[in-house]
Amino acid sequence: MNKNLRDLVREQNVWPIVAALFLTTCVCRGAETIDVASCDWHQWRGPLGTGEAQNADPPSSWKFDAQSGASENIVWKTAIPGKGHSTPIVSGDLVFLTTAAPIGDEFEPRYSGAPGAHDNAPIRQKHEFLVLAIDRDTGKIRWQKKVHEAIPHEGAHLSASLASASPSTDGKRVYAHFGSYGLYCLDYRGNVLWNKSFGRMNSKHGHGEGSSPALHGATLIVNWDHEKQSFITAVDTNNGEERWRVERDEATSWSSPIIIEHANRHQVIVPGTQRIRAYDLATGNVIWECGGLSANVVATPVAADGMVFVASSYDTRNMLAIRLHGASGNITDTDHVVWSRRERTPYVPSPLLFKRSLYFLRHYQGIMTRVDATTGEENTPPFRLGPIRNVYSSPIAADDRIYVSDLDGTTIVFTHADIPRPIAANSIGEPISASLVAVGKALYIRGETHLFRIEE
Repeated sequence: MNKNLRDLVREQNVWPIVAALFLTTCVCRGAETIDVASCDWHQWRGPLGTGEAQNADPPSSWKFDAQSGASENIVWKTAIPGKGHSTPIVSGDLVFLTTAAPIGDEFEPRYSGAPGAHDNAPIRQKHEFLVLAIDRDTGKIRWQKKVHEAIPHEGAHLSASLASASPSTDGKRVYAHFGSYGLYCLDYRGNVLWNKSFGRMNSKHGHGEGSSPALHGATLIVNWDHEKQSFITAVDTNNGEERWRVERDEATSWSSPIIIEHANRHQVIVPGTQRIRAYDLATGNVIWECGGLSANVVATPVAADGMVFVASSYDTRNMLAIRLHGASGNITDTDHVVWSRRERTPYVPSPLLFKRSLYFLRHYQGIMTRVDATTGEENTPPFRLGPIRNVYSSPIAADDRIYVSDLDGTTIVFTHADIPRPIAANSIGEPISASLVAVGKALYIRGETHLFRIEE
């Protein structure tokens, strides 16, 4: 370890890299092309759906002192009403996000009454559900649109929110999903063009809702796994009408679907307790399915180069690498499952796929594992992320750097290299549940109460 690195570790309390990290191999770039401008972040998990920010070069370090207000590399900080853990999206000169804010007089606490309910925040007020557009340059709120108000029928886990599903955009319209409280299509001026209700979701243990819809062309995919009849549906983005709906033999999950193209066919891939399933985007027909995950699936899959990677860690720890070529019917325990592992798999944070490496956290703790996506081999031993503890946001990659944030508001930055090296440990002074967003030279961080733009 060189002197500068030793100083950084000592001064910023960045984790020590274990000596075994020197046993590693090189990796190659494996990103796929997409039809959305790579300079924008149009959906949950970014332009590629993998957590990678193509062509972005945001800062590695920043500072914020909550007491004095002194800061470094923080361009602006904007207060956000209410509470929402949805990841923002960026398009053109706007940042869009969703939130749910309590309004009106307080009443006696109301609980969901769901079987097995625990660690849930009660409902004490009516809520309004908001979509916000924020100016990228100034941080000013351009518009704030209330799309619905209601007394929620259930609250959410103490670590969750009533606005946890991330919005998406096609560059002209914004699609905001509030689960039981509606799906909304807005233009860039904040006008609601259409809205749709799917009824009432009853989540396991009353822990809340959080699956983000997936967008491709004029089709929006909504997955509705809950404690009653679950289903998946394709919605026409032009008018909100359902193109197809397929029932699912699944209980509650919080994972978001992904849409990929393989062999000139678009597949909608959704993990669940019973099966990981791939649906035909055009028809809703099941193309293939595979068992092996746990209950309470949260992490969103990632895919590239004809492979899809899914993971869970609740009552069953498992990560599967599935080869798409020729996959049809039930592929459980077949050679389409190229590799699997049962150690240190992620629960809440989704994996990051970057340059043919898979990065993922143990459960939601600050222990990082990196494996070769092709083989599943651990060429780099797992390493602890120092001050990082409980992690609910998902890691991202930009310019050969990896960013990981935790509920204390700390973001660790380290290099994507044969030997990962710590760069900085940064804080914004408030909890981070949403994932970071990197666009161009800027990094957008949604904290518990503010949205930050970080840039040199």
